[in-house]
Amino acid sequence: MPRFSSRSPLARNDAERAVLRGLVENIGYEVVPFKTAEEKVLGAVPTEVPLTITATGDKGLDPTLTLSETLVRQGYSVAPHIPARMVSGPGELDEIVSRLESAGIDRLVVIGGDAEEPAGEFHQAVDLLKALQTRGHHLRDIGIGGYPEGHAFFPDEAIDQALRDKAPYADRVLTQICFSPETLIRWGERIRSEGVELPVFTGMPGPVSRPKLMRISASLGLGQSANFLKKQQNMFWKFFSPSGYRPTRLIRGLVRELGQSRTLITGFHIFTFNELEAVESWRRELRQASRDDQ
Repeated sequence: MPRFSSRSPLARNDAERAVLRGLVENIGYEVVPFKTAEEKVLGAVPTEVPLTITATGDKGLDPTLTLSETLVRQGYSVAPHIPARMVSGPGELDEIVSRLESAGIDRLVVIGGDAEEPAGEFHQAVDLLKALQTRGHHLRDIGIGGYPEGHAFFPDEAIDQALRDKAPYADRVLTQICFSPETLIRWGERIRSEGVELPVFTGMPGPVSRPKLMRISASLGLGQSANFLKKQQNMFWKFFSPSGYRPTRLIRGLVRELGQSRTLITGFHIFTFNELEAVESWRRELRQASRDDQ
């Protein structure tokens, strides 16, 4: 049985199909550097899919960098996450960049990080980005975070200003998870009107079980979408099939509106939660749907 119902197609005409194809061609996966991550990536993900590797506060940066190095040797395009608040200063930053250059890693994602106390002088992502520019680097693609629904720990005004400050040092924006196409499009139009002219990759979960998505949403503080999922449990059917969450509704909403919007939404940043086999199967189905919209 096809996953994308012909009664409610993802794209209704050639223009929408072109939008869908463009988005599908720009999908990347976020991977958590757990012990089984390498095996799962190699077993399920083709090297054509770009990867980002998250950083976990309790383990430090080494697992992120080590997995990135390992996967690059296997032919993947990889961007490790570097939270500014986990880097002690210019000396450690120099070591990180030198390590990435030696490994042939030329992509990076810089975020502020949620550590209560910074390890050194970098309190925000922009602090590290400025230090990176001062040092000089080989990187061809630097991603920064975007928050269409705000951030659990910072006021909206501060988040908006931070994005404007970071944009001159970056090449793309990767958003936090958002379940609302309307919110994503309004936010995308607004940041562009404020001078942020970077391609945006919208963050969304791949196929994931209901309990797992609930746990992750609650732990990450994902704004109003997470609050909706927690408070409106009688409306779970809007987001879940019996087997779990699938982002079909979100994608359909984006495809139908992007052609008329001024956003620079370019692709999808898929939070895989390391359920890579299921995510890759879904991506292949989505790619097929973008070609013939079965």
